[in-house]
Formats: sequence, structure tokens, C-alpha cells
Amino acid sequence: MSRPRIALLNGAHEPAGNRRNFRRELDADLVEYHLPTGQHPEGFEFDGAVVTGSRASVYWDEEWIPPTKDWVSQAIDRDIPFLGVCYGHQLLADVLGGTVEPMSEYEIGYRTVERVGDSDLLAGVDDEFTVFTTHSDRVTELPPGAELLAENDYGVHGFRKGHVFAVQFHPEYDMETAADVTTGKDDQLTDERIQSVLDGITTENFQAACEVKQLFDNFVDYVADHRAAGGTRAAADD
Repeated sequence: MSRPRIALLNGAHEPAGNRRNFRRELDADLVEYHLPTGQHPEGFEFDGAVVTGSRASVYWDEEWIPPTKDWVSQAIDRDIPFLGVCYGHQLLADVLGGTVEPMSEYEIGYRTVERVGDSDLLAGVDDEFTVFTTHSDRVTELPPGAELLAENDYGVHGFRKGHVFAVQFHPEYDMETAADVTTGKDDQLTDERIQSVLDGITTENFQAACEVKQLFDNFVDYVADHRAAGGTRAAADD
């Protein structure tokens, strides 16, 4: 059987880093769409879809956001499995009827997140695990019927509803990305806060965070199983 065909909805305004990181982590045939330039799929002939991070907020007035939400909503209705990361997590929550709001304090750096219950997405990951985080919005209310998968003292870090999975943290980041993103926050964070986060970008913390990369294999396996059961491309043609 061929590898799953997955739509990569790249929300980064400068897409190269996202492209590198997600193509490295996802063992699938990826068809990329750069959302901020107006690209989005016209059809639904995919086995799954991934929505990446972005500097945008789901409530921003940018031309590309409404058509993205519309396509995502239609794809979910066609039972296409989704994985959302950071902005993608928030966009999926919004599309499914949850609430996304700005935070009073930025969360950034390597942090500890706690699993809540069992999940196909986080199978093989410890009950407490290390992740890199960077976000100033958060999901404050889960979509109706959604299951909480992970959280920490800043709030929701993962949920599932049906075939939709989403995480607030960044399992795809390498150390280069973590450092680049942190230094790019000089218009939002103090020099002291930035340096503190940079000091925490160590080989030890990165290696600890690599545990949660398991979720990418878990998602691809889920997509493949869903396709084998007749749940995606054939249904998308109906």
C-alpha cells in the first residue's frame, strides 16, 4: 500500500522552517499549501491533513484565514483525520466550536506537559513529557464533545474530537528553530526573558523533547488505518 497522502497546510508567513521540520517528521507523501499567500486545497483527495504553526491568530482579519477555515470544516465533515500544531491546534478548536483567546503571559521555552488519559496520538509518551512551547493565544474552551489530551499550568495543550487531533506545543522543532523563533520575539519579550529561554535550549532539553515526536508516527499510522478502513479518499469523492 502506498504511503498516506497528507495535505500540509503551512501557516508560517516565512514557510521554509515549517517545511523543513514537518517534512522531516512526517513519513508520508505531503502536498504543501502556503496559507498566507492564499494557497489552500481545492479538493479533498487526501488521507489526512496537518495544520502547522503561524504567527497569526485565528481571530485576525487576514484574507487567507476564512477560506482556510472553510476548507478545514468541509474536510472534517468528510472524515479526513487532522493534526493541528500550535496555530493549527487553535484553528481546529475554533472551527469545531471551541474558544481561542489571547493570554496575559507569553508561554515560551522548554516546558513540562502532562498527559490526561489515554490517546492514540500520545501512545508511547510518558505521563509527563518535555516540549518546546511558544504561543500568546490559547484554547480556553474545548469544542463541544472534545476530549482533553494534555495540559499544564498555562492551560490546554492537546485535545481530540473524532478524527481531529491537536497539540499546542511544537513537537516538530529542532534546536535551530527554537533559537530562531525565540530571538524573533524581541518586539514582545524583554531581553532578559529571551536570554533565559535561549539558555534553556540545550542538547539535554532537546533530547528530552524528542520523545514526543512519537506523535507524528502515531498520527501517520492512524491515517493509514483510517484509509485502510475506507474512511478518506473514497469518501471524499462522494
